[in-house]
Amino acid sequence: MTLRIGFIGVGGIAEVHIRNIAGLEEAKVAAMYDVNPQRLDEMARRYDCSAYSDLEQMLAQEELDAVYICVPPFAHGDIEFTVLAHGIPMFIEKPISIGEEPARQILQTIEERQALVAVGYHWRYAQAARLAKQALAEHTPGMMQGYWFGGMPMVPWWRKMDTSGGQMVEQTTHIVDLARYLVGNVTEVYAVYAQRGMQDIVDGVTVPDVGSMTLRFENGAIGTISNTCLLNQGYTVGLDILTRDVIYEVRSDGLTERTAHQTTFRRNPENAYLIEDKAFLAAIQSGDASKILSPYADAFLTQRVTAAANQSAETGRPVRLD
Repeated sequence: MTLRIGFIGVGGIAEVHIRNIAGLEEAKVAAMYDVNPQRLDEMARRYDCSAYSDLEQMLAQEELDAVYICVPPFAHGDIEFTVLAHGIPMFIEKPISIGEEPARQILQTIEERQALVAVGYHWRYAQAARLAKQALAEHTPGMMQGYWFGGMPMVPWWRKMDTSGGQMVEQTTHIVDLARYLVGNVTEVYAVYAQRGMQDIVDGVTVPDVGSMTLRFENGAIGTISNTCLLNQGYTVGLDILTRDVIYEVRSDGLTERTAHQTTFRRNPENAYLIEDKAFLAAIQSGDASKILSPYADAFLTQRVTAAANQSAETGRPVRLD
C-alpha cells in the first residue's frame, strides 16, 4: 500500500521531508495546504499534488494516511486539534509551541485519543546519537556543553519573541532535546539573555541575540547550553558530553570520541531526516510506534525546558521542573 501524505505548511523544512517522501516507494505526497498561495502553487506543481487554501477542505476531501505539520511556533494549536478530530496520524516539526501552552492541551488530547504522533527532533536518529547513547550506558556523564552559534534566519516571524519564542525555543531546542536524550531529564534551569547588536542591524528584532542556560539533570549531572544569532558566519552547532574517561562530541556530521590516548571520529552514514521519515511511515504501516524516537509526550518535556529558560531569563531566577 502506498501511503498518502498531506502537508500543512510547505516552507523550507517541509520541503526537506517532501523530497524524502517523494523519493520513497512506500509513500507519496498527495496534498498540500499553506497560507502563502504563491509558495503553495509552486510546491504543488513541483511535486504534482493537490493544493488547498482551506485546511478543513483538504482533510475532508483527501483520504490521507498521515499529515506533516511544518508551521512556525506561533501557528501551533488549532491545526493539531483539527487533525486530531479527523483521526489522522501527525508528524509535527519542532518546536511544538512557544511556551508550555497550547502544547500541554495538545498532549492531553493526543493521549485521550491514543493518536500516533511523532515530533521532528531528527538529531536523535543520527548514528552519532545512537553510538553516544550506547556508550553512555557504561560511562557516567559529569557535565555537558551545548552550542548553537551562527547567524539570524531572515524570516520576519523568527526575529520576534512573540512569534518564534526566541532562539532557545525555535532553534537551540535541538540541542536541548539531544541533551535530554543522552544525559537525562532536566530538573532545574537558569538562563540569561541579552541583545548585543542585531536590533541595530535588522528591523523589528525583539529576540535576544545571545543567551546561555545552566541545567541541572535528574541524575546529578550539570551542563550549559549557549546560543547566538549575532554572527555574520556559521560557527558551531553541537553537544559535548564529558565523562572521566571519554569526551563525546556530537555534531550533525558524526561523533568524535576523545580519550587520553586517541581521538576517533565516526561519520554519520545516512541523512537523519530520512531515517526519521522512514520511522514515521513504518509506524503508520505497522501500527508499531516503537521506532519513533521522539513521541509528542517526550517532545513536551524538551519544550518545558526551553520555556523555562525564557521564564528564567525574564525573571532572573532559576526555574524548577517537577
